[in-house]
Amino acid sequence: MEIEQIMPHAEALIFASERPVSKKEIVELLGNALEINIETNCINICLSAIKEKYDASFYPFNLMEIGGGYQFLTKKAFHKTVLQLNGDKHIKKLSGAAMETLAIIAYKQPVTKSEIEQIRGVSADYSIQKLLEKELIIIAGRNENMVGKPLIYSTSKHFMDYLGINSPSQLPYLKDITDKEIIFPTNGIDAVPLNNKPTLQVAEHEDLKQAS
Repeated sequence: MEIEQIMPHAEALIFASERPVSKKEIVELLGNALEINIETNCINICLSAIKEKYDASFYPFNLMEIGGGYQFLTKKAFHKTVLQLNGDKHIKKLSGAAMETLAIIAYKQPVTKSEIEQIRGVSADYSIQKLLEKELIIIAGRNENMVGKPLIYSTSKHFMDYLGINSPSQLPYLKDITDKEIIFPTNGIDAVPLNNKPTLQVAEHEDLKQAS
């Protein structure tokens, strides 16, 4: 079967999915549906062609590689329009404390609660609980090298999907998001800049929404 015939099937599969679809899944699912053996290189060509197609300015969405897979996402210029579907009354911002805690976890992960509290200088119990409820962070295990083997926290796939990244390594470098001097505390834990916090908004049904 020619690539031109396989491409619309890959496009339909990604379009119908509510989550990012991995390349491995695309190979397996299309192979089953079309009853042929599909090479990974063939899917690579299809994905490149689909991305090029929807990068055109007259399409309101494009193909993005996020969360370990591929998904169609609305282009930035249309975020405000799409946001109206749920209405402003369903939107609420994360508190400043939660935003600070989320920023620390994003840049220091995996990190323990005590490390977060040393950086912020106050208790992080409530903020961590709220971030867990919103599925923005996860419990990634325990620090076996610390006394009491405390829990460690990392950002979630849900958080990375919102930012359109595949891993924490793709977060912007600190020097790219602040021109202020970073002060390092004497307790050995690096500080993170919290002056230019991004504006995340979380819907009451726990879906993230792009700030306008």
